[in-house]
This record gives sequence, C-alpha cells and structure tokens, in this order.
Amino acid sequence: MNILESIKQKKVEEVAFLKSICSIKSLEKSGFFESKTISIKQSILFSKTGGIISEFKRKSPAKGNINLDANVISITTGYVDAEVAALSVLTDVTFFGAKPDDFFLARENNKIPILRKDFIIDEYQIIQSKTLGADVILLIAKILTHQQMHNYTNLAHQLGMEVFLETQNETEILSVLDIDFDLIGINNRNLNSFEVSIENSIKLAKLLPESSIKIAESGIQSVETIKLLKQNGFNGFLIGEYFMKEQNPAEKCKELIQQLL
Repeated sequence: MNILESIKQKKVEEVAFLKSICSIKSLEKSGFFESKTISIKQSILFSKTGGIISEFKRKSPAKGNINLDANVISITTGYVDAEVAALSVLTDVTFFGAKPDDFFLARENNKIPILRKDFIIDEYQIIQSKTLGADVILLIAKILTHQQMHNYTNLAHQLGMEVFLETQNETEILSVLDIDFDLIGINNRNLNSFEVSIENSIKLAKLLPESSIKIAESGIQSVETIKLLKQNGFNGFLIGEYFMKEQNPAEKCKELIQQLL
C-alpha cells in the first residue's frame, strides 16, 4: 500500500467517526457556515506579488517533521503582511501534523482567501470545510472518481466555495477538462515516488486551455523556478516547505516576493 492509499483509508475511518459525533445538520448551524467567502481565483488573477499561495504545515509524508511547533497565527499573519495572494492550511492530523485549531486560528486572524488542504473523500468534509471558514477546497484527482469530482465541485459551488483540483499526469488532466474547477494544480512531485520534476509540469500545462488558472505545486525552491513556470503559463504557486522549514517562514516568504517584484 502506497502512502496515498494509506491516507485515503485513514480518511474513510476519520469521516465515519466524525459523522457519528456530529451530523450534517449540526455542521450547518455552526462555525462560519453562513459566512461569505473570498475568491481565490480573483486573488490569483489580480495578484501584484506573483500569485503566491503560502502554506502552513507542520510535517509531511515526503519530508517528515518540518516545523512541528510553528505558531499558526504569527506565520499566517506574516504571510498576509508579505502580500501573498492566498493561504493554504493543512487540516490533516495524522500525516501532516495539523493541530485541531490551526485552520480556525488562521481564519479568525486573516481576511484573504484560505484553501483547506486535506484529502477530501466524502461530501461531509465539504460541508465541514464551509463550517471551518474555507474559501476553497482541494480535490485530488488521483483519489477520486470522475463522478465524485463532478459532485463535490457542484456541492462546493452551491456552498459558495471554489475548487482547487490537483492533477499529476496527462491521464488525470485529460479526464478532468469537463469539470467546472476554479483552479487546476499540477503537482511537480510524483505522489508515488515523491520525485520532483518541474519539466514534467511545464509539459502537462500545455494540455490545458489558456483560460485555466494553473497552479504549480511542490518542490518550488527558487525565484528562478517561479519565473520559469510563469513563462510557461502558470498563474500561481503553492509553496509550503520552502517557507516552513525556516525559523521565520513569513520572513522567507517576504524575501521571495521582494525578489519577484
């Protein structure tokens, strides 16, 4: 069993437990469910600082522990001060070390679009995402059926959220072109081998319509890489580890953005 299959199996167990302790009706009466969302698509399109989506995460299966004791408020508000286009906050506890209130604290303290970064395998998680205050959800093509992607995208849109659809290869990209996603991510990292290939992402981006809002994910470690990807049609860049491995992630983010300007 590879890591993605392990994560998916764990999510099935997690969602079953959540459903047993909190109904959908209860979710719809709590948190930020009635709050208006902020468009990440518009924020990326009109970004004056490079379309950076800065990520808050504590660890990952690929890199192990990154910054376990990171302060979510100081880092995310620091990212916003650096004028990023949006935030991404991990909510997976088992594999990414998220704390239960990470997303809540990020939402409470920031007024820019926030992506809920998790492994969504059930409609329950989409409703939960709205309750958490997410503006956009992540759907991963590799772990969902075509019908699930359609249904989950429609539900997210009904709730006022946008959809960030993550792909990794030609087959996945060609299979999702009829889905009404808002952003499409191309993961530079192979989720089976964890190898990173920027060249592969550039090749895959050419399969997408020019109108697609293309986001590069994983393994982005330099201004030169961002500029190369931008020249090849990418609109935004999801960056986590490059910032989070530093003692001051927000300052690293600010430095990168200043080099892009």
